[in-house]
Amino acid sequence: MKLRSILAGAAALALFAMPAFATDYLGGAVKSTDIGGKMVLTDANGMTLYIFDKDAPGVTNCYDQCATNWPPLMADAAAMAEGDFTVVDRTDGTKMWAYKGWPLYYWKDDMAPGDITGDGVGGVWHLAIE
Repeated sequence: MKLRSILAGAAALALFAMPAFATDYLGGAVKSTDIGGKMVLTDANGMTLYIFDKDAPGVTNCYDQCATNWPPLMADAAAMAEGDFTVVDRTDGTKMWAYKGWPLYYWKDDMAPGDITGDGVGGVWHLAIE
C-alpha cells in the first residue's frame, strides 16, 4: 500500500513538473511559444514571428529591402484561412500568412529559436503575440 502511494505521488509530481507544450497551428507550421512570459508566435522551428505597424489588416506593405530584412512567412498557392490565420496576397503574386489580419514576418538578425532581437526595431516592428 505504501509503495502504491509513493508511485502515485511520483506520477503526480512528474505530471506537474512537465513543461507546457506549445500550441500548434496550420498543421504545425506555426506554434505559440512562451518566450519571456509572453505567448509568441513562432514557426515550426521556434523562430520568432513579427508584425509591422505600417501594414494594415490583410495588406502587407513590406517589399524590396524591407522584405529582405523581414522575410514574410510565406504560404503556398493553395493555402486557405484557418481560424485566426488568414492568407494575404502579395503584389508579386505570392501569398503569406497573417494572424488576426496582420501579416507575419521573420527578422533577418534572429539566429536561433527564441531570439527576439526584432522586437521594437524602428518603433514599428513587434512580436506577434497570441
